[in-house]
Amino acid sequence: MQRSKQQALMFLLGALLVGAILGFSANRVFGDDAPTPGRQAMYDDLQLTAAQRAAMDSLLDQRHCQISRTLATVEPKLDSIRASARAQMDRMLTPDQRTRLEARRARWRKESRKDGRHDRTDPVKAAEACK
Repeated sequence: MQRSKQQALMFLLGALLVGAILGFSANRVFGDDAPTPGRQAMYDDLQLTAAQRAAMDSLLDQRHCQISRTLATVEPKLDSIRASARAQMDRMLTPDQRTRLEARRARWRKESRKDGRHDRTDPVKAAEACK
């Protein structure tokens, strides 16, 4: 019985880790690419003309809108999956373990905000802004 509980906990923690990695990766790939230093650096590196920069901005902004519209349809389901897994994890932990996990979650949120990883644009709002 104890072994199956440990396996379930490891599975849920693994799912949380995979979800976090996928979320971070998706944010980096599909995140808000409004004129950023990275975009400007790419333009400079490619030595784009002003006309090419304007065309590239339009293309990248259009891509961002399409991705935001797509994510807006999926994001509520992803949030539901995250919340369900979190509730299941919290139920299986002791009060002390839940306190320690919540402290760890708070550190993750703080670190991700500091690194700019948590500044995800709300896909629904982003999709509406593209209309």
